[in-house]
Amino acid sequence: MAGVGEAAQPTVEVREALADRAAVEQRASRDFTRAAPPAVAPASPVPVATPSPTPDRKKPPRKVVRPKHPRPVAGLDQRQMDNAKAIVDVGRDMRLPRRAMVVAVATAMQESDLYNLASDVLPESFDQPHQGSGSDHDSVGLFQQRPSSGWGTVAELMRPAYAARAFYAALADVPGWADMSVTGAAQAVQISAFPDAYAKHEKRATTVVAALS
Repeated sequence: MAGVGEAAQPTVEVREALADRAAVEQRASRDFTRAAPPAVAPASPVPVATPSPTPDRKKPPRKVVRPKHPRPVAGLDQRQMDNAKAIVDVGRDMRLPRRAMVVAVATAMQESDLYNLASDVLPESFDQPHQGSGSDHDSVGLFQQRPSSGWGTVAELMRPAYAARAFYAALADVPGWADMSVTGAAQAVQISAFPDAYAKHEKRATTVVAALS
C-alpha cells in the first residue's frame, strides 16, 4: 500500500499496456503520409479553327459587250450605223482582216447608202423589213445583190447579215484581193458599171470600221 501523500504507481501490466499503446501511436504517426492532391493537368487551349486560305481563283476575262446601237460616226444616221455594224460583225465572225470590212462597208455605201433597200420591180421585197427602195433591176439589200444572178432569195438578201456573208464569200474568191485597192476589190465582186465609184467611200468606211472594231 502506498502511504498517504504518495502517488499511486501503476502496476507493471498497466505500464506495459501504456508503453505498447504509445509505441503504436508513434508508429502510426510516422507511417501516416498525407495524400498529395491529385495533379491537375494544365488545361489545354481550345483549338481555334483557322480559316483555310481562299484559293486564288482568276476571274474569267470580262466579255466585251458591244452596244446594240453603236453611236453613229462619219456623218451616218443610226440606221446606217446599225447596218454597218451588221457588216462588221459578220466579218469578225468569219475572222476576216479589217481590210475586208472596209471594202464591204465602202461597197454598201456606194450601192445602197447603207440602207436595206427593197426593189420596185420585186413586190415581194416589200414584205421584208426594209428602209426604202431602189429601181436597179431586181437588186435588193445593202449590197444591191440580184436574186436572178444567184446571190440568194429575196428574203435572204434583205437580211443584212446574210447579204454581208454572201459579199465576203465572193470577195474571198477573188485572187489577191487583199493587195488590191478598195475600189478594185469592190469592183471585182460587184462588176459595177461605175467601177471607180467606190474609191470616194474609203476614208469614211475606214472611220466606221475603226469605230466598230
